[in-house]
Amino acid sequence: MDEQDILGRIHALVEEEHRLRDSTAEHGDAERARMAELERHLDQAWDLLRQRRAKRQYGEDPAEAADRPESQVESYLQ
Repeated sequence: MDEQDILGRIHALVEEEHRLRDSTAEHGDAERARMAELERHLDQAWDLLRQRRAKRQYGEDPAEAADRPESQVESYLQ
């Protein structure tokens, strides 16, 4: 997966998140759960993108970057 693929995944997740947030209907448990899932997937995608860019910046192979578990990226401070 290259940076364009990751950015495409990020954009798709953000679009879905916006659709859910912008809907006029009240959000039920399923919608809230999906939004939380989207946020976790976005955190992972942004983390992977940052890893790839950092590896490239320091002369390493960006292909060595890997998805980190949700539990790890969720604990990062923004």
